Amino acid sequence: MTNFEKWDIAFNKQEMYRFNHDANGLLWLKTRAICRGKQLAKFLDKYGVTLSEKKSKEKNRELFELLENEIEATDWLDEFLRDTDNELYKTLGVDEEKLKEDLFNIREYHWGGDQTNSLDKYMVSHYVKSISDYNELLSKRDDIAENAWKYVQLSWFNNWTSYLIESLFKKHPNVISAVGEIKSVDFFIKDNPIDLKVTFFPKELLQSKLKNIYGKSELSWLKQMAKEKGIGFGKGSDSLVQYEILRKLEINHQQQILSQFHEHRRQVVEASMRNPLELLKWLYENQGPMRFGAENRLFLIMVNRNDMDESWEMKRQFEIIEPKVKDYLDNFNDNTLKEVNFTFAGREYKALSDVIFIIN
Repeated sequence: MTNFEKWDIAFNKQEMYRFNHDANGLLWLKTRAICRGKQLAKFLDKYGVTLSEKKSKEKNRELFELLENEIEATDWLDEFLRDTDNELYKTLGVDEEKLKEDLFNIREYHWGGDQTNSLDKYMVSHYVKSISDYNELLSKRDDIAENAWKYVQLSWFNNWTSYLIESLFKKHPNVISAVGEIKSVDFFIKDNPIDLKVTFFPKELLQSKLKNIYGKSELSWLKQMAKEKGIGFGKGSDSLVQYEILRKLEINHQQQILSQFHEHRRQVVEASMRNPLELLKWLYENQGPMRFGAENRLFLIMVNRNDMDESWEMKRQFEIIEPKVKDYLDNFNDNTLKEVNFTFAGREYKALSDVIFIIN
């Protein structure tokens, strides 16, 4: 078995841990990072390399095997990957300052569909399979359009905030970009391949920890507090009922209850900041099966101390994010990433991971 085949199998089997601290494995990843059409052509031209293969994967293999025997291969790859002109998004001519302003056009964080289904499943279950009368389906056209627009708008917001945050990392001297945007690697921090995940403190974990504090669910505790204060509330989804209770507690000047509500949430987050391994393991083990990955991950977790449900807005608060990212990268060393052992679908995995909390 050739080295190319060894690393190709490891990559496809999600055995990403094998690449860590292995010079040949890093060479494989960096070679793969430049093997999209335009980047590959620029690399070959810049360093005077000629390939005979025609198919994309075979070109990848041929280039890797050539670079294995080239003394300057790592220097070539690192130089090419550091050049921002080789970034995949560079060809789009993104105006970053205008983009930062445009992001404030997003006023709410609501997906099309619902909290459990993807948009396509939601459309099929709510319209395709549940409505047999075409005129009735036609009457739902505006609803369908609204759901699709919410999905596109929020996907746009997440894509471009992630792009801008990722760019903050790539500007740092300790970081080398994976310019071709290969699966499982966004960039390398001091030769550690990293997949960046910008997300929020997981609601399921938060509620599990709060249940230990209250001895019941957070919503049950809020209902109890409201009843004790003679505050009524209606029926509906848990999120709507909670929203109603919190607003009525505010209107009725129940600051002690509201302070307790926010303080307990802060305690959960602060406990995870002190001991991030439990959180990291949870994040790996509770990822969706369609997006499963065992790569090294760096999580940026956005937390709005005053209202965790509004943490999404922090994705565009670059004045808070940028100094946190710089400080993290300035102080990055061989012990920064933590080994995480986790189980997914009955199989054991391990990865290197860390978390940066972005807190307002």
